[in-house]
Amino acid sequence: MSNEFNLYINGEWVSTNDKLEVYDKYTNEVYANVSQAGEKEVDDAISSAEYAFSKEKLSPYERYKILTKVKELLSEKKEEFAISIVAEAGKPLKQARNEVDRAIQTLEVSAEEAKRISGQGIPVDAAPGSENRMAFTIRVPVGIVGAITPFNFPLNLVTHKIGPALAAGNAVVLKPASATPVTSLRLAKLFEDAGLPKGLLNVVVGPGSVVGNQMQRDKRISVYTFTGSAEVGLKIKQNTGLNKLILELGNNSPVIVDKEADLDKAASAISTAGFVYAGQTCITPQRLYVHESIKDQFADKLVANMK
Repeated sequence: MSNEFNLYINGEWVSTNDKLEVYDKYTNEVYANVSQAGEKEVDDAISSAEYAFSKEKLSPYERYKILTKVKELLSEKKEEFAISIVAEAGKPLKQARNEVDRAIQTLEVSAEEAKRISGQGIPVDAAPGSENRMAFTIRVPVGIVGAITPFNFPLNLVTHKIGPALAAGNAVVLKPASATPVTSLRLAKLFEDAGLPKGLLNVVVGPGSVVGNQMQRDKRISVYTFTGSAEVGLKIKQNTGLNKLILELGNNSPVIVDKEADLDKAASAISTAGFVYAGQTCITPQRLYVHESIKDQFADKLVANMK
């Protein structure tokens, strides 16, 4: 028996006739049925974010309180979220629990930063003719953040986008990966329970060719943030033009093992990092450079750890 999940738009749970089947990656059975967004739902999500951003002017302390409450709720539901990650992402339970812990930390840091966002004084009176003058910068929200997240960390990489964006006073339209949307929708429920005003967070599920492309064409979105492949990142850059864009793409990860290294520690760390979550992390080691004097010794230790 599968779970039913709907889109989260303007503080309401919106059902559509177009359903996405999310599979349990271990059993290959349907784990959840999720409503998919069409053009109307994406437009509604952006419109609600636009209205909420203009209307809901949360103070830094109010943002801190909401993010802290979400952190506390997530801590209480740690096991529930870990099991959700296991089911829809296929991640081992131990690693899923670690991801929930990381997400809790991300929310905590975001909450604290909400109180610390500040500008800078500029000493313009150091220039002749500028005596008795002062200048300063202030930081202001950019507006609507369009966030697109990947499948491999369906909770922590979502909090990486939602937490800082809300801490800075923005509204968010989130498009999670179609393979793993359930955890994002569960997280949205925590924000609802924590008292986040309607419209400041919207979650729209659907393929990038539909939901993602429409978001990229909408001029009301002020900044885009994407985590995923370099190929898709390039397309988003081409589609969004001069709009602000934050890209976190696949990493290029060599590892150097010098002759002075602790070989047991290096072999253990590299074998773990290389195979954790079947290598589906953006910083998984891709190649090794090993000093020739310890090459054979290290290779034996690395193979033993891999086995």
